[in-house]
Amino acid sequence: MITSTANGQIKELVKLQKSAKERKKTGCFIAEGIKLVKEAFLEDMLEKVYLLDKLLEDSEIKELCDQTEYELVAESVFLDIADTVTPQGILGIVRQPKYSAEELINSEKGHFLLLEDLRDPGNLGTIMRTAEGAGMNAVLLSKGSVDLFNPKVVRATMGSVFRVPFCYAEDLGQVIDALKARGIPVYGTMMKGSKRYNECDYRSGAGIVIGNEANGISEDIAAHLSGTVMIPMAGRLESLNAAVAAAVLMYEMIR
Repeated sequence: MITSTANGQIKELVKLQKSAKERKKTGCFIAEGIKLVKEAFLEDMLEKVYLLDKLLEDSEIKELCDQTEYELVAESVFLDIADTVTPQGILGIVRQPKYSAEELINSEKGHFLLLEDLRDPGNLGTIMRTAEGAGMNAVLLSKGSVDLFNPKVVRATMGSVFRVPFCYAEDLGQVIDALKARGIPVYGTMMKGSKRYNECDYRSGAGIVIGNEANGISEDIAAHLSGTVMIPMAGRLESLNAAVAAAVLMYEMIR
């Protein structure tokens, strides 16, 4: 049992929790909580488990640990490595799934969500979860977007991080052009869009761009779009939360 925060493995876990650079270097991330650890195991992405000994009384967790390398951790130490306020006492090191923009774009004609410089972890996690529910083919992100493997993002995905294809694009404009070259129109959400979001024909596939929470879609990306769409607002609102707007548009595309 690991009983000290000075332990080398504990120091590495803390780095993975706190540093996007470390996650990129190792190709791994932390999944915390019973549900996420179990889902990582089912998706064959789980590298190692760290847990409190009392959790081995759970037959499912015991079976999981019998098939995976694991370490028992003292409760005082686990509190130091956990990212949640009330931890469940288990976390795992998980391999990051990897996709390329080329394979995602060329796999089939479908429906794509593109995110430009999205910065809020909760928004990205919720969007990934909704993208799975709506049946998106892929989520494509600009390199300036928040790290998908940030612990807060991972938790908010509720496991969708393991299943929704995604990629960080070096040049989101080029991705939009590549989709358009395959006959897939790409629309951007703007407060004064040229059409209402439900007036476009998405039946042969489409892409929707959601912009930065504070600044919206940049002029550079707007220049690549097939057109712009808006979500009508009642009251005195100017816009919806990015995750809510994405949900409205994803389900309209699928409908």
